[in-house]
Amino acid sequence: MAVPSDRRYARTHAWALRDANGDVRVGMTRVPGAYLGEAVYVELPPLHAEVGAGEPVGLIESSSAVCEVVAPVSGTVVGINPAAEQSPETITADPYGEGWLLIVRPSAPAELDALMTSEAYDLLTETD
Repeated sequence: MAVPSDRRYARTHAWALRDANGDVRVGMTRVPGAYLGEAVYVELPPLHAEVGAGEPVGLIESSSAVCEVVAPVSGTVVGINPAAEQSPETITADPYGEGWLLIVRPSAPAELDALMTSEAYDLLTETD
């Protein structure tokens, strides 16, 4: 299943998309959603929280499973998606659009470039 080519991907199935001012929008790929089914609850870090690349920053829960949200980059949380908090099913229904989770102002911008391209992520998930 091909993923959007305009962003980078972590082995933890998070995606990261740099915006025009350098902030990074973060979401989860379809892979966790395939295991979770419809999300019913999400827990995200508060605004201004410091997050570290590779560290858990939240949870997505369905009626049958729980998935950790792992930050793909380090930095400060500067935005939370209210639609994801109010309607968690959006996270698994539209993971690359309305289901994004948070926005991070990166403290180490090079971390984004170290993440996988869409092609590399597609290869990884073909073998999972």
